[in-house]
Amino acid sequence: METLSSATTAGLAPASTEQIVELDRNCVVQTYRRLPVLFVRGEGCELVDAEGRRYVDFVAGIAVCALGHAHPAVTAAIAAQAATLVHASNLYYTVPSTQLAAQLVRRSGLARAFFCNSGTEANEAAIKLARKHAYRKGEPGRTTIITMQGAFHGRTFGALAATPNPKYQEGFAPLPGGFASIEFGNVAQARATIGADTAAVLVEPVQGESGIHPADPAYLGALRELCDQRGVLLIFDEVQCGLGRIGTPFAFQHFGVVPDAVTLAKGLANGLPIGALVVGEKAAQSLQPGDHGTTFGGNPVACAAALAHLAVSERDDVPGNARRVGAVLHEELERLAAAYPALLGEVRGIGMMQGVQVKEPAKARAIVEAALEERVVANDAGGNTLRFVPPLIMTAEQVREGIRRLERALARM
Repeated sequence: METLSSATTAGLAPASTEQIVELDRNCVVQTYRRLPVLFVRGEGCELVDAEGRRYVDFVAGIAVCALGHAHPAVTAAIAAQAATLVHASNLYYTVPSTQLAAQLVRRSGLARAFFCNSGTEANEAAIKLARKHAYRKGEPGRTTIITMQGAFHGRTFGALAATPNPKYQEGFAPLPGGFASIEFGNVAQARATIGADTAAVLVEPVQGESGIHPADPAYLGALRELCDQRGVLLIFDEVQCGLGRIGTPFAFQHFGVVPDAVTLAKGLANGLPIGALVVGEKAAQSLQPGDHGTTFGGNPVACAAALAHLAVSERDDVPGNARRVGAVLHEELERLAAAYPALLGEVRGIGMMQGVQVKEPAKARAIVEAALEERVVANDAGGNTLRFVPPLIMTAEQVREGIRRLERALARM
């Protein structure tokens, strides 16, 4: 291990998979159950490990690499901006963040954007926006944020309190108050719960972490109507489902329901850390100087990458590809479920956000591990679902090849 510490930590020599695994176990806080593979390169819709093996990537960094790995436009934008200005802080104007805000406003039809570094931070900003909006309206008693059972909004304390799942919350009490959860899709319960103390309803148009559950458009429409009637903000968490993943630039456009604010992250900068809260006119002035901030939010390099991503997405109709090839993925998963009815069940999803139920939850992780042996990067979510959130540029043939490999893994089980 002396050679490992001197060579690897100093960056003087490449390290083997075994060396990196050992170094990770010794030096990294063990908050992740990592799979036994060391990825060293990505190309398009494939990942390459330290031994040179190529994998079909159905995870895309957990719905992050919308344009795949090492996209030349994003790479060029990052390099050019890194050679120009990496950071100046939000005390001053910079070009990329202002231009990115303008692009998000133009594409969404909303009014203003606030930048942070992740999805959980975007949701924290949304929570603060909702309460400050009520306060500035002269309704300080409106403090409750209503969320949905099965939701996931992040792991920081406010976002965690908004995530009604004991698995994530256990051991972190006391969590901040002012949150209530209702059944996802239950209009009657929403009508009974949204009241004079409600500041906002926070909902994912497609729930991701609980196992890919799309909302009924009628349900989102009912929430919009209730929020309008009762003076409540409607906020969509599109951290995972937004930015073309379900076939439209913003998820709310697929459902035909416009929220008062939307949170974004994951795919926005195609792999660089960024989050955004995009706010409609109703609440656009609610956060004033001093109300909220972040040191790295609006970082020029991340914003340059995001601008490149959005330009390519619009030019090449990437959401359209996600819609078309997502339909192929859905069909292939249904074929697979029909071939293995004792193991797989319902297929759910929209566009490039698909999930298939694993009838014995304990086997979900085993399928992911078996798929890796067949050089397919897959993922499980919700404890009983295989989740597929590949790059949005994936072709139908790449989908079919990945499913063929996954089928070989299932056959071995």
